[in-house]
Amino acid sequence: MASPKEVGGRKKLQSYKDLEIYQLAYQGAVRVHRMTLEKLPKFEMFAEGDQIRRSSKSIVNNIVEGFGRKRYRAEYIKHLTYALSECDETKEHLKLLYDTGSLTDEAYYRQELAFYETLGRKIYAFRESVIANKLYQPKPETWDLRPET
Repeated sequence: MASPKEVGGRKKLQSYKDLEIYQLAYQGAVRVHRMTLEKLPKFEMFAEGDQIRRSSKSIVNNIVEGFGRKRYRAEYIKHLTYALSECDETKEHLKLLYDTGSLTDEAYYRQELAFYETLGRKIYAFRESVIANKLYQPKPETWDLRPET
């Protein structure tokens, strides 16, 4: 992966792949997907297993879609908010799977729950930085479309 370029002492993001929140969310989604296939009973693979796969992958997809719309600040913030809510949903699915006894690997449960707690804090902080400082926003094109007088 190409590394981001330095601009004014800050790294300029070339791609959504440069975002730490994307990289973490992607890794988490892959782990959750594998867990649903390897650690859950068959009946849960198509019920709660499907739901947690969808929510964990939706975190990734919303970060990607938001980055693609970063020119439109409100759209960017909206998709980061969706990513945050999908992160919360993923945590809830993990808790439900563990509390109902479908997920019996306590070490995995605690590790993933802590991971998604941390990811949620990082997504929140990133979203707040976009809201407060307009970070990672391209400069809008400034064309004077008024007719000459």
